[in-house]
Amino acid sequence: MPVGDVHREHAARIRECLASGHVAPMTFRAALAAVPPDERDAWVDLVLGIEELAEDGPDLPRGCTPYLPCSVDVLLRMVEQAAVRSDDVFVDFGSGVGRAMILTHLWTGAAATGLEVQSHLVRACRDLVGRLNLSQVATIEGDAVELAGAVPGSVFFLYCPFGGARLATVLGRLRDVACSRPIRVCCVDLPLPPLDWLAPIAPRSGDLVIYGSTIGPAR
Repeated sequence: MPVGDVHREHAARIRECLASGHVAPMTFRAALAAVPPDERDAWVDLVLGIEELAEDGPDLPRGCTPYLPCSVDVLLRMVEQAAVRSDDVFVDFGSGVGRAMILTHLWTGAAATGLEVQSHLVRACRDLVGRLNLSQVATIEGDAVELAGAVPGSVFFLYCPFGGARLATVLGRLRDVACSRPIRVCCVDLPLPPLDWLAPIAPRSGDLVIYGSTIGPAR
């Protein structure tokens, strides 16, 4: 839905503040809360300067889901139910141009890392992060299956990036991470098989399920 003139001007001011310094999470939360829910996706895109949906390229591996941004409504529910805090590190599998991790960072203050295999999306994300002066947001180019256990994180976000053997491998590597520290795994449109090391920590909310790890370091 198009953004009204008042909120469009506000989005431009927030973008200018980001580029020139820092916008505190409290300021960003208040600004977004003032936008009607049905205009929030478009408003966030205006703040970030995202003009159109990025297309997939030849780098997308077989079995991976084409890039599609997650809605602001789902992301805000994810942040609330996973209790994402400023001392967390948020990791987005298949981060695209960075919309989900940037919004999570702006809303909470948490550092954020994106894993993206498509080189043109990585370049677009890095350009966006640079323009918005977001020093705590970064993108790593590479296959998330290979990077899953190598990137420090406490909250891992999967918006249906892949399934089958690729998902099984990623979950196995996240289990290894959970053996060293507690983690939360946030899944959208991605039903997980029963796992002995993950348990839901919030009631299912539409297509969103938040899991917490149930294992930890050996004592």
